[in-house]
Amino acid sequence: MAKDNVIRFDSQKRLREKALGYIEDLDAFLSDLDRAVPLLLRVLRGPAEDDLKEQIILLLGGFAKRQVAVPLLELMCDPQQSDELRHHAAVQLSVTASFLESPESLVDALIGQLNHPDPQHRANATFALGWEGNHRAAVALVEKLFDPSVEVQQAAVNALSNLRDDRIFELLRDRLAHGSVEQQRTILFNLWRFYSRREEVLSVYHGYLCHTDPSLRLDALVLLSTVSETADEMESYLALLQDGEERIRELVLERLEELPPEEIGPIAERIRPLLDDASAKVRQAAVRLLARSGSEIS
Repeated sequence: MAKDNVIRFDSQKRLREKALGYIEDLDAFLSDLDRAVPLLLRVLRGPAEDDLKEQIILLLGGFAKRQVAVPLLELMCDPQQSDELRHHAAVQLSVTASFLESPESLVDALIGQLNHPDPQHRANATFALGWEGNHRAAVALVEKLFDPSVEVQQAAVNALSNLRDDRIFELLRDRLAHGSVEQQRTILFNLWRFYSRREEVLSVYHGYLCHTDPSLRLDALVLLSTVSETADEMESYLALLQDGEERIRELVLERLEELPPEEIGPIAERIRPLLDDASAKVRQAAVRLLARSGSEIS
């Protein structure tokens, strides 16, 4: 028995060394695909450490999409794997599946996992279904917006946004009015991806700059720069200089610092009161901004 154990250990060690060789030498991997892919899949399904498996997932996900889809699904569903690795498999699966010519059976298998009792499992399956053009999963993903788990709800928002279907925009905007704070945050961080609805997205972000929840105001401020230039948002930024949230005041000053000096000078008097702000970070940001404009600091 001891001898068998040694043989198995040596076999795993050799497999690991060969796998690392392919990972470190892409040319060797590409020139030996017929042997490299089965070997890497064997390591992926074996007792290797997470770091090695993650590297294998990335490599196979980029070059062996058809062969790796089912192993990724198995890995994602395997309760013996770590939460991090299962999530990593789900993320890669959402990328790999978008390249498959006939992903219907994979979609059906993932939809079958959406009612699993473990919320982490449901979240992974939900996220994995999100790729451009996967309309087959749209109805099932919409249902997950109302899942008892906040994590699953957030995964559903991400997945629906990944479908790249502008019809989803109206649904997500409706959820902003009725969803939890966590769901609202996730939606806000995905709306900018609806490029053809830029003006509507901009209107949503402007509205959230006045939200009673300071964390959502900050999110809207962070995201405003993804759809609009600083110079075009001058009045919105200046209005937030008196916001009660320190991080918002500081971020506004950082954004204004992106402007050329000649555009900062005319608003110097709006900046000057912040030299006496209760926050040291805000005071420092105000000093930098005024110095950039050449205005007197006193």
